Amino acid sequence: MRLQILFLFFLFSISFTSISQEMQEGFTYLETGKYAKAEVFFKEILQEFPTNKTARLCYGRAVGLSGNSNKALNLFTSLLKDYPTDFEVKLNYAEALLWDKKYDEAKEFYQKLVAEDAQSFPALLGYANTLSNLKEYENALMYVDKALAVLPGNANALVSKKYMRLGLASTKVTDLKYGEAEAILKENFESFENDKETLLNLANLYLISNQTEKAKETYKTIGLNPENKFTSLNGIALAFHLDGDEKMALETSEKAMALLTDKTDADFIKQTKERYIQALIWNKKYKLAKNEIDALFENTDKPENWMYSLRATLNIYKSDFKKSVADYNLILEKDSASFDGNLGKANALKALGYYKEAYKSAENTLSFYEKQKDASNFIISLDKVFTPYVEATTSYSYDNGDNEANSYIATANVPLSIRLAIFGTYNYRETSNPINNLKATTNIASFGLSYQLLNNVVFRGSLGTIKSESEAAIYNQLLIESSLNIKPFKLQNLELGYRREVQNFNAELLDREIVMNNYIVNYSLSTNFKLGWFSQYYFTDQSDANQRNLLFTSLYYNILEKPSLKAGINYQYITFKDQVPTIYFSPNSFNAVEVFFNIIKTEGEAKNKALFYDLTAAIGLQYIDEDAKQSTYRVQGKLGYRFSERSIINVYGLQSNIASATAAGFTYTEFGLRFQWFFLKSPLYKRKD
Repeated sequence: MRLQILFLFFLFSISFTSISQEMQEGFTYLETGKYAKAEVFFKEILQEFPTNKTARLCYGRAVGLSGNSNKALNLFTSLLKDYPTDFEVKLNYAEALLWDKKYDEAKEFYQKLVAEDAQSFPALLGYANTLSNLKEYENALMYVDKALAVLPGNANALVSKKYMRLGLASTKVTDLKYGEAEAILKENFESFENDKETLLNLANLYLISNQTEKAKETYKTIGLNPENKFTSLNGIALAFHLDGDEKMALETSEKAMALLTDKTDADFIKQTKERYIQALIWNKKYKLAKNEIDALFENTDKPENWMYSLRATLNIYKSDFKKSVADYNLILEKDSASFDGNLGKANALKALGYYKEAYKSAENTLSFYEKQKDASNFIISLDKVFTPYVEATTSYSYDNGDNEANSYIATANVPLSIRLAIFGTYNYRETSNPINNLKATTNIASFGLSYQLLNNVVFRGSLGTIKSESEAAIYNQLLIESSLNIKPFKLQNLELGYRREVQNFNAELLDREIVMNNYIVNYSLSTNFKLGWFSQYYFTDQSDANQRNLLFTSLYYNILEKPSLKAGINYQYITFKDQVPTIYFSPNSFNAVEVFFNIIKTEGEAKNKALFYDLTAAIGLQYIDEDAKQSTYRVQGKLGYRFSERSIINVYGLQSNIASATAAGFTYTEFGLRFQWFFLKSPLYKRKD
């Protein structure tokens, strides 16, 4: 009997060895990544040996690694039923769950495997990869380190660890923890020196966090490998753009374009042409950019989304927002999750005055790209437009006719919805003149609303009262102000207004109770070639039976963008029906011409805990009736500080000897202090409490 058992064991060993040798070819296919051949091979083996566990395992792996994860999972589920305690079968079943993206089930199953054998390298690495797929990166890193403790230096585990760090760093970037993300990424260089994927993530981190110099250096490191020269130059060009140096952005992009050949990879050609066209747009070379974009569309029957995105961007810069929206819609038809499509459309809709739709597009962006910085900042900036605020201003003014005034103004603006806002103003003003010993005080209170009638039409109106008190007179007068702000065409703004006010420059004029009915037209035109034009016309009908016509027009040229620097020429014409020079400045003919320079960094451009400013200087000539020409000057400035997103403060000053600057035609000086505070963190319609 014992001899029979030994003989049967000998026969089984020969049979097993024979089958193993027969399957060696299939093992080689699996090891070399020829999964389709392995699948065919082991399928044939199973026709001859349908119950062979090894063949079934290898066939399942070949099927799964070929991309048919669901079929592989079914095969390993069947194997597990046949071999419920076999650890190798369990490992393959767990891996099949990973292939089929059943990460929660895989996590639960791997936990059992690790508990069963805490030193199993495949179990530890599989569990770590599962946690990584579930974005539990910190736990994933802990378990991959345990796997590396079992097999130090294992290449697969090190690669997995690299991607876990990339994932963890990405979450840190999303949470604005840039320093932590940077440290995590740099850990990858311990095992993968100058790893391209890590360097790209690091460069992107620097771009997002506005560390443009570090971004440039990182892209230069990427470019040390000649195969990455296009990635390097295109990245450096973008960094220059974010740094505000558009000229260098274009020069760098032109270098990349010069390196393109017929043998260049198609992806690099696309990326380089895209960056070059963007650089042309950033430099306002719109005609060249349009020619390049037109050529892209002419050379294909099936335009890609990046081409539509370039055309939409060009039209955004040219303020042709309707065309931009049309292109973004085409992008979203093909890819509803497109970042450029959703956020680009949001920007275009905002510019067109479709605020509700702009919110929706930005929120769509965040639904696909959680916490994305640009989309989040877009919503924050749009929220601010509709967030209530209060503003306080105090000022002191005087002229060389010894008129003095102190003014205190408090304003509140409360948007109730995207379309409707209410506002109120209170102004207390004291005026005096020691020469004629006149003093007067005024109290002005007004309340109003603004309402968006159409996307490009806004109505604004207010009613108020002024109470004037002096030794000579006490009276009340009604104040009215209304306007329609219209954007009739792209790059154009038109305002039609009416204002009823009382002449309150000095105490003497207040005593005369002169009511002014002003009919106002303002028109501005911008261009895509740096020229701008603004014109203003006033017709004033006064209660003293006098009438005034005032025309002001300004032609200017934008020299620089950052900071904004412009220069231009202003012309002003004033005429009164009646001349009453002893009471107020009322020439039959007044003409003034001046050239001016203006440099400005707006409140909106200033970051938190940063300065903003506005300085204008002008010189010119004025002609009053038949008098000889007179030289004029005007200097005005503003310097402010942004404490936070919710509060700013600034001082301002003005001095001018232009006759129209005051009602009496004297040299005039004013300076003051202004404080603005957004007393709520968000719009009223978004508050939950």
